[in-house]
Amino acid sequence: MEHSDLTTHKNGRQRKLAGGTFPSMTMRAMDRGESSSSEPEVEDEAEDLISGSDSENRRHRVQPGIRGEMANVLLLLFLYVLQGIPLGLAGSIPLILQSKNVSYRDQAFFSFVFWPFSLKLLWAPLVDALYFSRFGRRKSWLVPTQYLLGLFMIYLSTSVNSMLQSEGGPKVVTLTAVFFMLAFLAATQDIAVDGWALTMLSRENVGYASTCNSVGQTAGYFLGNVLFLALESADFCNKYLRVVPKDTGIVTLPDFLFFWGMVFLVSTTLVALIKSENEHSKGKRRVHEETQGVMETYKLLFSIIKMPTVFTFCALLLTAKIGFSAADAVTGLKLVEAGVPKEQLALLAVPMVPLQILLPVIISKYTAGPRPLDVFYKAFPFRLLIGLEYALLVWWTPSVKQEGGFPLYYFAIVLLSYALHQVALYSMYVACMAFHAKVSDPLIGGTYMTLLNTVTNLGGNWPSTVALWLVDPLTSKECEGAVGQSCGSAEESGLCVKEGGACVTTLDGYYVESVVCVIIGLAWWVWLGKKMRRLQEQSPAAWRCRADQ
Repeated sequence: MEHSDLTTHKNGRQRKLAGGTFPSMTMRAMDRGESSSSEPEVEDEAEDLISGSDSENRRHRVQPGIRGEMANVLLLLFLYVLQGIPLGLAGSIPLILQSKNVSYRDQAFFSFVFWPFSLKLLWAPLVDALYFSRFGRRKSWLVPTQYLLGLFMIYLSTSVNSMLQSEGGPKVVTLTAVFFMLAFLAATQDIAVDGWALTMLSRENVGYASTCNSVGQTAGYFLGNVLFLALESADFCNKYLRVVPKDTGIVTLPDFLFFWGMVFLVSTTLVALIKSENEHSKGKRRVHEETQGVMETYKLLFSIIKMPTVFTFCALLLTAKIGFSAADAVTGLKLVEAGVPKEQLALLAVPMVPLQILLPVIISKYTAGPRPLDVFYKAFPFRLLIGLEYALLVWWTPSVKQEGGFPLYYFAIVLLSYALHQVALYSMYVACMAFHAKVSDPLIGGTYMTLLNTVTNLGGNWPSTVALWLVDPLTSKECEGAVGQSCGSAEESGLCVKEGGACVTTLDGYYVESVVCVIIGLAWWVWLGKKMRRLQEQSPAAWRCRADQ
């Protein structure tokens, strides 16, 4: 293309996302929900104050209903479903790795795969501003991004087995690099789709964009995680779906990757050829897109962070979730290690869907007032106690295991524990989002809220990665059956087994982490939690950003 086709457009809009298996998967799904938030900028009122005759005609014009834009709604829904597929697959890999007995340091390394959605603010202004005008502002990023996603998935379908089943164990570094790229591309696709959603639908129907986001991402994540893990499990398929048992599931990871890779390529080609981004149907008023330069956006973000109240709030957000990190990041993996089938853990997400839909509606009634963080503060200790209950659940699990698996009452207790965790988690989540909306400067609401949500996500990501990393160093093992041997490292463990011994865990680092995290969490709640509550007493002016800062 000629250089003149490349347009640098001033736009600083950040998009709004709506918002698994066990806690770690739920937090990842919610991280995507918190990634960015803004409301479509409403056009200036002067737009409607035009000549009387034209205004009269507008009053008699038939407003476009959702039926007239059903094709656009379905397209948005489909694009968000596609976005959820690689994220769901990435969420299933830790459970597969755990069943192959990888170290928790490897799990910590792989957890970086879930960071791009929390960091997309760093490159979102570029996606908003750089595009080929002839091809379309959002399609300039959507089409190549989805092509790359499809190609990566097809490549993975030919090599993922070798990465997971190599002689020296799974190639965690390679898996992390590939799935990190998938997550990065999915986050970039999300920026483009969110931006397109605001202009694809008329102003009267733009509210459906968030519904498409929420439903589509959830459905895509369900397909890539819960459904895949169930259909990939030979035990699950033989027990519930087959008459004649087989050694493998109905689908394999390579087959699943290849199928969705082809879906990406075919659907992206159709969107590129058929869907015009710049079409404007008669009688439909489009949302006016916010305009701001790339450098101006970055300068604005820096000026917001420098504000004393915002800086204090960000520091609190970055440390608030340390107390929950062991429960959220490690518990599900420990249950798999104890013998709980990974597909059964994944299926626990299904009965939680109605609860996850109702909780924000119920909790929002208590966070709609002037002090939403009071709900955050009150839910905090209950979530810490649930972390201790998770540790007890992991400790109890091996004693419940039977020859044919786990009894039904065990899964009922796990489901109840999960439901209680969801209540505490969503109470804190909705309260935090309500406070973000309350304090964000309305003149720059999109950028302001996106920054706060990004910091919130990072506050959950880095403690989870650290928690996974520290499990192995905090675990103590002894070599039984071989004199003079130890199990302090992988090499020493190998020598112990070679000499006829066995490494036995004397102290599991997960339990150490669980107790330490709760202690840290209680200390945070007593001292810093009150400081966070006092931020609600700050005047609105303390949260307003001045252009000259």
